[in-house]
Amino acid sequence: MPRWNSCNILQIAPDASRLWQFDAKGGNFVLSREQKTADGAPLPSRFVAKSWNSLWQPKLNVAWLPPENVFLRVIELPKSNFEETRSMVELQLEKLSPMPVGQIVWAIHILPSASADLQSVIVTIASRANVEEFLGKIEARGFLADRLETPLLDQLSVTPPTEDGAWIYVGTRGQNSALIAWWIGGTLRNLSFIVLPTTGDSVKSLREQLTQLVWAGELEGWLTSSPKWHLVADPVNAAQWQDFFHDAINEPVQISAPLAPAQLAANTARRAAAATDAGLLPAEFPLRYRQQFHDRLWLHGLYTIGIVYAVCVAIYFGVREVVTYKTTDVEQRVAALGTAYTNVMELQARYDVLKERDQLKYAALDCWKIVAEQLPDDLPLQHFIFAGGQRLTLSGTATQDQFDEVLNFNKAMKKVQVNGKPVFSLTGGEDVNPRIVGNNLNWSFTLQLANTEEPR
Repeated sequence: MPRWNSCNILQIAPDASRLWQFDAKGGNFVLSREQKTADGAPLPSRFVAKSWNSLWQPKLNVAWLPPENVFLRVIELPKSNFEETRSMVELQLEKLSPMPVGQIVWAIHILPSASADLQSVIVTIASRANVEEFLGKIEARGFLADRLETPLLDQLSVTPPTEDGAWIYVGTRGQNSALIAWWIGGTLRNLSFIVLPTTGDSVKSLREQLTQLVWAGELEGWLTSSPKWHLVADPVNAAQWQDFFHDAINEPVQISAPLAPAQLAANTARRAAAATDAGLLPAEFPLRYRQQFHDRLWLHGLYTIGIVYAVCVAIYFGVREVVTYKTTDVEQRVAALGTAYTNVMELQARYDVLKERDQLKYAALDCWKIVAEQLPDDLPLQHFIFAGGQRLTLSGTATQDQFDEVLNFNKAMKKVQVNGKPVFSLTGGEDVNPRIVGNNLNWSFTLQLANTEEPR
């Protein structure tokens, strides 16, 4: 039971269909909802259909096969496990079945037994054609059964005999039918159906059928005394059938109420959840249903992926359109500001040129003043060249013994500061370049103004 999360029980009736849904809680099945639908109407898919949730919350779908399509037989066999018991039943199937074995589906239900060696086994038999027709009807309504069951087994299991006798379950195949279970010595000996005619003498028909069943029990040896009669029926049917029995056999009948349909469905859910076989469901149907389930999951998965992909593509194109719109807007604004920007840049360039010219003019005057202050009186200066606003070249002629004065003049120029900052770079420019011409010394050197890059 722990592997099932919920169980659906479906009953198909001529007037309406009933669906019970049970939730597995605390080792039992608890009724969560009950629903009636018109005959032939689709069943609620949210309750019976299986989806992705069924992979981790397994759902068991069980359908009640109509009682008129089911035959019950009971046999006694040596105690064994389920598979060996099923094999023993299969060996006797031709004798038990009212139809050719190739045309039936069957299942077994083992009853609890007090005997240490023997066990009572109820064999449920149904026509394969009727089963397939029934499955086709419920498939058309959206119900894919995991098991086919009959509620007769659950009704039998909840009325254990306290004494030898016959238990008559009224209405199993309609209002005029009944199932008779013969319990002798604490063991279920026989299961038989009786049907009363809709017209004619019902009492006479009932007397004849009961007499034949009693004789059969006496001939088989399990009925050795007059049985006690127990009637399991609702109040309406109980009154009518009690009158029939009184007139037919003139013996007292004990009356008890049958299980309510919802309780009967709960018992079926517990029994089906604990079963290891598929009941009356032909073997090929679970395989087909499982394949359909897997195919449906794949299709739903692909469909979901397609939707997610389409949404992502739509989001991508939406974002792309927004970004394109913003980009176009910016480009248009840039284009509108282009002329004004060009004019501003031109004015900025003119301003920079004028400013540079002004700075160069004052820089040349400053350099001339510094040279005038630092040049020794006896050292003649022939050329003063201020180039590019960055380089100052000085040259002149002196005697050979004035070479030290030229060097001192060069060092003094490099050390000059204005407002605490050096005017010339200590590393830039060119050192003193002396050239002796006759008795004279031609000298020159170049200074690099500080905070400017030396041209390459």
